[in-house]
Amino acid sequence: MVRNYLKLIGFFIFLSGNCFAANEGMPQLNPDYWISQIFWVMLIFGTLYVILWKAILPKINENLENRKSQILTDLDEAQELKNQSEKKISEYNMILSKAKQDAKKILDGTRKKISLDIENKNNQFNLEINKEIENAEKEIKTLKLSSIKDINKISIETSSEIVRKMVGTEINSSSVSAAVEDISKKEIIKYI
Repeated sequence: MVRNYLKLIGFFIFLSGNCFAANEGMPQLNPDYWISQIFWVMLIFGTLYVILWKAILPKINENLENRKSQILTDLDEAQELKNQSEKKISEYNMILSKAKQDAKKILDGTRKKISLDIENKNNQFNLEINKEIENAEKEIKTLKLSSIKDINKISIETSSEIVRKMVGTEINSSSVSAAVEDISKKEIIKYI
């Protein structure tokens, strides 16, 4: 780098003739001042170069390296968090599907239990109704038979009373009861 500066200085000295300079014009173009100008330019820019090279560029490079390592660390952490979130999502989906299956099993079990309970209660209710119907039919038959006996008894008494009032004398109750029973047997067959 220093060699390049020396070559540049030599080039300006070689050209120090009147080709670039103005006679009493700008001092920057006067070859008498070129050496001092080159000296100060090289001193200022050399110092600036050394300051940049030794102080500022290492800090910039260090900041760039820190940023790069921070970015890589953040990317790795983001990837790890992404993997963890995907794992949690898959666990959540598994738990959700298991819960749905469990809920379906419970619902099916409850439906079956309720259906069996309803069927059992329905069967029990039908049995009770059938028992009540049988009991009612037995009572009706009993009432029919007892009412037939009562009807026969009332008929015998009524017939005896009617005949006694019509004829004026009492008739044998066994003959009246035989006649009423004969008629009632013929008529009762229709209703039984």
